[in-house]
Amino acid sequence: MPKVRFQQVDVFTTAPFRGNPVAVVLDARGLDDQAMQRIASWTNLSETTFVLPANATGADYRVRIFTPRQELPFAGHPSIGTAHAMIDAGLAVPRAGALAMACAAGVLPLRVDGEGAARRIFVRAPTARFADPDLTQIVALSKALRVTVNQHPAPRNVTVGPTWTVVDLEDEARVRGLRPDFARLAELTHEHDSVGVAVFGRSPDPALPWVVRCFAPADGIPEDPVTGSGQAAVAAFLSANGLLPAGDVAYAASQGREVGRDGVVAVRVGADGGIEVGGHSVTCIDGMFHW
Repeated sequence: MPKVRFQQVDVFTTAPFRGNPVAVVLDARGLDDQAMQRIASWTNLSETTFVLPANATGADYRVRIFTPRQELPFAGHPSIGTAHAMIDAGLAVPRAGALAMACAAGVLPLRVDGEGAARRIFVRAPTARFADPDLTQIVALSKALRVTVNQHPAPRNVTVGPTWTVVDLEDEARVRGLRPDFARLAELTHEHDSVGVAVFGRSPDPALPWVVRCFAPADGIPEDPVTGSGQAAVAAFLSANGLLPAGDVAYAASQGREVGRDGVVAVRVGADGGIEVGGHSVTCIDGMFHW
């Protein structure tokens, strides 16, 4: 029976079981698409990654990213968790604090800051693309989220690999108090070609000025605990709507308390519009996969 090393890594946390777990298959050679999807469905995590030899110039390795139902071109916490696992397993060695990962969205740079338990890993998200605001979404989102959605700034689809419908709910209390209609949310995301809905609001806590929640029920993930690509989409939305200061900006966002986690995502928006998301990671499981 074939065996391969496997890790389960909790991302965007320094404490086990408080972030967002990703399953990492450290050598996926010999697995076809169907086997990868079957394993991802079995782990039943928001994402499972499969590491393969690099297939692009400048990349240290290649990653394929699967939800329980489909493959994604990019996702933030799987990219960070995979880099963490590869470094800990001795399968990737940062050069001057840098790695590069090939995925379906291209070759993306990773920045490694610190060592050991203090280490944070950042991934640069694909360049954001914006759909025009669709005012018909506002009524549908209000019904699905069971809260009034403002027209200014209007919700929009933001693509950073996956496409998120980003919604400004103004303040922390409205975000944390949401009780969405997941069936309606699933229908809405199908109709508007997004992987899910990312909502955000402002917090009075200067250390965590933004609160984010991400819902992807059509993908079998009613609420994702802590979401790198969703956070990147929110950052792009904030920047595009003039809701961040000009120039290089760094902030931290809270996500996951509503599902029993307490994730912290470090976000950096460059003057050039480039977006990095990052944070700490903790290995919770280190073992072998058998199939």
